Amino acid sequence: MGLQAEAAHWTVLIVEDEPDNLGVPETILSFHGTRVLTAENGIEALKILDTEMPTFILLDLSMPQMDGWQTLAAIRSNPRLASIPVIALTAYAMKSDQERALAAGFNGYIVKPFFIVSFWQEIERCLSQLEKPLINAKEHE
Repeated sequence: MGLQAEAAHWTVLIVEDEPDNLGVPETILSFHGTRVLTAENGIEALKILDTEMPTFILLDLSMPQMDGWQTLAAIRSNPRLASIPVIALTAYAMKSDQERALAAGFNGYIVKPFFIVSFWQEIERCLSQLEKPLINAKEHE
């Protein structure tokens, strides 16, 4: 997969409150050279986004303090952050849940647990729909 070769140039923020659910995508992305940032909830994520501009965000929907829905709303309302692709990373597997997430402004939807192949396929699908090519986030600093 060509996308996996590009992953070495990415910075990805994973927002997930469950350590086991965080470890899998973090390991997959790190294996391919991605710089991975992590947060346990939306409040931590927004603090990270004060100083970082990730290539994309993997965002859990159900978290304490500030859930994924609230976090997405805060990201989309900030002009500096609004264009960052945000992919829901969730245990909600119903088609209606996916439709609701996409309608709310998520760029993609990955159901946990996932297979590595489907994880990459959804990331590729989301990123291929962007109008501009992905650029290493460090180049924007």
